[in-house]
Amino acid sequence: MSHSNQDKKHGATEKPMSIGDWVMEHSKIVLPLILVVCVLITVVLAINANKKEALEKESQQAAMAVASEQALPSVDELETPQFELEENAHPEINNLIRTYYDAQAEGDIETISSLNTYLDEIETIRVQELSKYIDSYPVLNVYTKPGLAENTYVTYVYSEVQFSDVDLPLPGMQTYYIGINDEGDYFINDGTYDDTVWNYIKEITLQDDVVDLNNKVVVEYNELLAEDEELNEFIAYLKEKINEDVGEILAQAESAEEETADTAQEEGDTQGAFQMIRTARATDVVNIRTSDSEEADKIDKAQVGQEFTLLEQRGNGWSRVEYNGKDAFIKSDYLEIISEETLIVDTSAPAEETQEEEEGEAVAASNDVSMGTVKVIENVRVRKSASTEAESLGTVYVGDELELLMKQADGWTKIKYQGQNAYVKSEYVE
Repeated sequence: MSHSNQDKKHGATEKPMSIGDWVMEHSKIVLPLILVVCVLITVVLAINANKKEALEKESQQAAMAVASEQALPSVDELETPQFELEENAHPEINNLIRTYYDAQAEGDIETISSLNTYLDEIETIRVQELSKYIDSYPVLNVYTKPGLAENTYVTYVYSEVQFSDVDLPLPGMQTYYIGINDEGDYFINDGTYDDTVWNYIKEITLQDDVVDLNNKVVVEYNELLAEDEELNEFIAYLKEKINEDVGEILAQAESAEEETADTAQEEGDTQGAFQMIRTARATDVVNIRTSDSEEADKIDKAQVGQEFTLLEQRGNGWSRVEYNGKDAFIKSDYLEIISEETLIVDTSAPAEETQEEEEGEAVAASNDVSMGTVKVIENVRVRKSASTEAESLGTVYVGDELELLMKQADGWTKIKYQGQNAYVKSEYVE
């Protein structure tokens, strides 16, 4: 019995050994087969994984597309976001406003112009005249809501102005759209808004918290004038006086310009006129725009080394150049003047040619359709083209009515003035 059990145990131990021996004896056949099987398994698993990943990716993309279509509202459904009105939340903007208002109190036009790139001639005169009556702005509170782009803000400034020889300061509120330049400095981007920005400011200003703030200031202003008859009379006098002084200064400047123009014309008839031709070269790749504003339409890109005829360098950091036979604008920082040449231009023109030009202008003017009238709300210069640098055709005064041809998105209004097409800043008419 014991012998039989030993045989069984011996047989049991031999069986696995004989399989191992068989594998070792046939290793040249078995091992490659095992390797092939492993490779096939790996390939199958990889293919299945890739298929699964592709299906999951397609599913995610489809889900995102559906969600996107569902999330995108129509233009009519878009609403101005409701932002909280913050008070004195940005020290840099507070410093900007303080500097700007202190400069207004002092009549410091250089500082004001550096912060507000679109301060025109009328407003410059008004600030200078008003500064004669202002001691200081003892109180300034700055309220902000985010603008349309990063680092822009719709800004409401509550101020109290202390006039000379007046006991109580007068409250008021002003709206600005503040942006940031390439150097990281905030500035008052006043007068360069397009329709999109204007509409955004209007929508923000109609939100409840801003309306409440404005109403509070209006009530405070009216109550103060009602309680202080002397202050009320002073404010009425000041408004009339400033308008009168601005009108007189404009009239004097206009008269001086006419005398200078007449003198230049007389000299030109005999000697011709001197004209400076300057050539500028682009120092970097930079946008060429339709007007002197970051918001203006792009015409093209200037390449490094590309040369332009320089027509004008403006105080707001832009240069007017000739591009494809038309006026265009490039940031002055990206241009360098490489040559200057003075020419004597014959300003005399044959009578027939002058008559043809006048007839052509008359025909062009007759093609414009009147859209009614606008009323002048502040004294303003009338310009030959839509630029504060353009030739002045005269001055219109508060209460004058002008024939309206077009209100443009660039802040200018096209009008009919003394039988010809002309332009005034839109903020001075309604």
